[in-house]
Amino acid sequence: MTTIRGARDRARAEVTAAIKDAARRQVASEGATKLSLRAVARELGMVSSALYRYFPSRDELLTALIIDAYDALGETAESALAAAPAAARPTDRWAAVCTAVRAWALAHPHQYALIYGSPVPGYTAPQDTVGPAARVGTVMISILRDARATGRLALPPLDASLAAEGDRLAADLAPDLPPAVVVALVAVWAELFGLISFEVFGQFNRIVEERDAFYARAVDRLGYEAGLIRRP
Repeated sequence: MTTIRGARDRARAEVTAAIKDAARRQVASEGATKLSLRAVARELGMVSSALYRYFPSRDELLTALIIDAYDALGETAESALAAAPAAARPTDRWAAVCTAVRAWALAHPHQYALIYGSPVPGYTAPQDTVGPAARVGTVMISILRDARATGRLALPPLDASLAAEGDRLAADLAPDLPPAVVVALVAVWAELFGLISFEVFGQFNRIVEERDAFYARAVDRLGYEAGLIRRP
């Protein structure tokens, strides 16, 4: 019985992967707003009723694609951090992670657009997406934690008007870090993905030509704004 169940599980996993691959191709060619279970079923030679046993609705299939994209991006950031030498400065580890995140986005623009592009009308991301979406932020928090532990984290300025917000954000995201650092990190996180989005979606065309150097300089500045102490 265990052997039969294992074979069924493998077969289901293979079909699920094929469905998601076909859905990604459709998103790449027509956009997420036109994702259709019927069209995916036709491409795979399945009847719609069979596909519904795997994904009962378009939104569930879209959620699966979004989670996969967040997980792929998060794994990229985690791998970049793990690959950095243990003795590397926090600024170097920060740069390695940010560089890897940008590289993934440029290599997978359609998956990036699913998570940081225009919202899909009528779709609301469920709670299941929150954990995967937080993976890059968690990596950034770990870098700041390590920097603080080694005396390489400065305290960014925090306006009095944001004191209560800083306490709330710190309690929600990183209770062991000063509120000023967490507020700065949230702003930096938004700026980082704004930079990447401008490049992925073409807003830098005819404006920024030396993009690697431009991005590296911006990443250095963002790390400084988050509190990382630069090299002497």
